[in-house]
Amino acid sequence: MRGYPFFRHTIALLAGIFFAERSPQLIWWPVGIGLLSAVAYGFFIWKHERRPIRPLSLAQGLLLLLIFAALGSGLHYASNPTRHADHIGHAPQPPDAYEAVVTNLPEGRAKTYKVELQIRRGRIGGSYQAMSGRVMAYLAKGDSLKPTPLPHYGDVWLVLRPPLPADPPLNPAEFDYRRHLAHRGITHQQYILPWQRRVLGNDPPNPLTALAYRVNAWADSLFTRRIGTRAEYGIVNAMLLGVRDDLDQRQYDAYAAAGAVHILSVSGLHVGILFVIMTWFIRRVAPKQANRWWVVLLKISVLWFFALMTGFSSPILRSALMFTFLLTAGVANRSLSLLNTLAASAFLILCYDPNAAFSQGFQLSYLAVLGIGAWVPDVMQRYRNKNKLTTKLWELTVVALMAQLFTFPLAIYYFHTFPTYFLLANPVVMGLSTVLVPLALVTFTLGWIPYLGDGLGWLLRGVAWALNQSVEWLADWPGAVWDGLWLSEAGLVLLYLILGAVGMVALTRQRFFVHTTAVLALLLTALTVFEIAQQDRQRRLTVHFMPRKTAVSLTLGHQTTVLTDADWQTDPRQYNFNLKNTFGEWGVRRVAVGNLMTDTVAVLPTYWHNPDMSLVVWQGRSLLLINRLSNYRRWQLPALIDYVLVRRNALRSWDQLANRLVARQYIFDDSNEPVRTDSLLAQAGRRGIACHSIRQMGQFRAEW
Repeated sequence: MRGYPFFRHTIALLAGIFFAERSPQLIWWPVGIGLLSAVAYGFFIWKHERRPIRPLSLAQGLLLLLIFAALGSGLHYASNPTRHADHIGHAPQPPDAYEAVVTNLPEGRAKTYKVELQIRRGRIGGSYQAMSGRVMAYLAKGDSLKPTPLPHYGDVWLVLRPPLPADPPLNPAEFDYRRHLAHRGITHQQYILPWQRRVLGNDPPNPLTALAYRVNAWADSLFTRRIGTRAEYGIVNAMLLGVRDDLDQRQYDAYAAAGAVHILSVSGLHVGILFVIMTWFIRRVAPKQANRWWVVLLKISVLWFFALMTGFSSPILRSALMFTFLLTAGVANRSLSLLNTLAASAFLILCYDPNAAFSQGFQLSYLAVLGIGAWVPDVMQRYRNKNKLTTKLWELTVVALMAQLFTFPLAIYYFHTFPTYFLLANPVVMGLSTVLVPLALVTFTLGWIPYLGDGLGWLLRGVAWALNQSVEWLADWPGAVWDGLWLSEAGLVLLYLILGAVGMVALTRQRFFVHTTAVLALLLTALTVFEIAQQDRQRRLTVHFMPRKTAVSLTLGHQTTVLTDADWQTDPRQYNFNLKNTFGEWGVRRVAVGNLMTDTVAVLPTYWHNPDMSLVVWQGRSLLLINRLSNYRRWQLPALIDYVLVRRNALRSWDQLANRLVARQYIFDDSNEPVRTDSLLAQAGRRGIACHSIRQMGQFRAEW
């Protein structure tokens, strides 16, 4: 790796960032080690300063890697907004009002606008004081009679309601939205009604970003006029401007099933398409001018103008920076390897924003480009054909295969699915995208011209229609998606080590890497067998968090029974967001559902059931679900109940259960009002009653 210094340094920087993320309490350890390494490295430099040829030293190289690792930890610590004394998290109490500025391009949802707010000052005890922090706010759109105007970047708001800390995940393996926000410097979230905020003015924090958002808004209005149809406009808007507001769920699911969901976001792929198209055009028009400084400057200008048009989207900035390095090296007559250039762009991005390392887009895009750069040239040399059409199809297939090969373990780890027909879909998607991206850019540039703009819009709409139709056709094929796949962190690491070892076998043909591949494969097999054996023996009763609903699962081996009042057939999003990953992590292959709004007898033996409550005995454990308590009904359970689940505000006072019920554990799910639950928990603490609040403590799980 001598020829790839940035690659080594970037890996060390990443190691320091991940260490600081996992062990923030040990931040002074890497700082101290970094300082000692810097002193030792300086000693090596001083010792060999006068030698004309300085010897290579393994110790010196390791010290340099430790310095960069310490730098990564330090940058991660410095990027944490909570370290500031005036951060909202350090306030003695939440501010009852605060002044903040909108720092992003607002996203339109079905009923809200999603905006990020940077706090400037907050009101505590009747007086305003300087305060920092960021809030993810959801502003209600209002109604048809009085709709809320679309917010703008730089709007200064006075919010008349305190923000709340972001909620942690309350179910196993649920998407950690709080951590996702924290990696963007956001610690609080809030739902705001229109009358709970006032717009004080407009003061953009960054004039260049404000310009980018104005260009983005103008492009959006242009595409709206020229394209017209929502499905085609939505796909162009998502690909070119990064706005998914007009994409419906059916469209998104179709692209996910075809393995082309990456096309729905502005990314390095689009920058690469522009780069290839510009290079091809210049070689045809001016073949001898390709490396002249004015041509390079023109290419860089187009790439950064595209970045401006997308609102300076992070993936576009990454790719524009990487291609800028490549173009600058070419005009300077210096050859840069793709691996080193890729690492250099990642290094600069991580120095500016260490939390980019935790972005799924950052990880997947760099792995995809790494796979394409490392393997596509070698594979392409193995097949040459005089037919240009078959050669182009082969090139697109190889690019798709290498990108998928390097990203599929991470995609399974994050999304738990794998598209079956990606090899068929990606050449079609790549081919049509190669036409759509430059055509959209030309439409943006010339679309204001009468008649010409109409013609360009018609062409753009046709290409977008063809892209939608081809993807939806492939997504309807049987078995288009492998769903329910699960990969642990250890399995993810082993899988990437196997891919690396296989790559080294192909490059070096050394027997050592063949043996290494075999050992790693055996370890992955052993890990998989161990995980499946653990799942075969699992037996657990779980009360899950479900917003304003009840969800109880009884899991035995690889099957589970869920008792719930949520209607997943009409609204599957609740199941997909709250429980699907939980059952995937547990290896559950069969889910049976019992509707608590009808009866429980159809799913499990119910020893006592009436409109007020249901008593279920499962695997030697008893569970009583209380729906309501009527004063005129007199009842008493003769035996000790293991778990009592209180639903729908059935319990107002613990005196209602006096001389009626003896239980080991009382559980309150999210179908109860928080105020009433808090009051009952306070009373239970004084009476010595064991209680568990799903809203406060997360899911309740009993295993035996």
